Amino acid sequence: MKQDVATFVSKCMTCQQVKIEHQRVSGLFQPLEIPMWKWDEISMDFVTGLPTTLKRHDTIWVVVDRLTKSAHFLPIRKNYSISKLAEIFRQEIVRLHSTSTYIVSYRDLRFTSRFWKGLQKDWGTRLKFSTAFHPQTNGQSERTIQTLKDMLRACALEWTGNWDEY
Repeated sequence: MKQDVATFVSKCMTCQQVKIEHQRVSGLFQPLEIPMWKWDEISMDFVTGLPTTLKRHDTIWVVVDRLTKSAHFLPIRKNYSISKLAEIFRQEIVRLHSTSTYIVSYRDLRFTSRFWKGLQKDWGTRLKFSTAFHPQTNGQSERTIQTLKDMLRACALEWTGNWDEY
């Protein structure tokens, strides 16, 4: 019955003429440019909902180089403050690869805070936020996270409770 109604409405000229579009017209597609140097542009995301380890880590912060696709997987706690995350970022990413020109990330509260934006401005990094509910914008992180989850699932039996040590 539902299919019949949908078919009727889609073919009914009156129904189509009075139908109101409730969404804003989409803008033009703007793909991200390909980076020129490794670690010049990175993307970031979090993997949450993991079992808590002995060190009380429950989240993985994924940082991916958009050119080489190499990644860092940083075990963290979901409730870390933005200043703690900034310190981890400095120690694990900036120390090894210098500051990036661009960071692509979701509109997570941690990445949209004044502290994080100010820190990145001081380092000369521009922030690019992905479109809400549009994971394709940050596709590199999404694909890396999918692979990471597959690896974690495959090794979950051996790593009971200490995934952050690997």
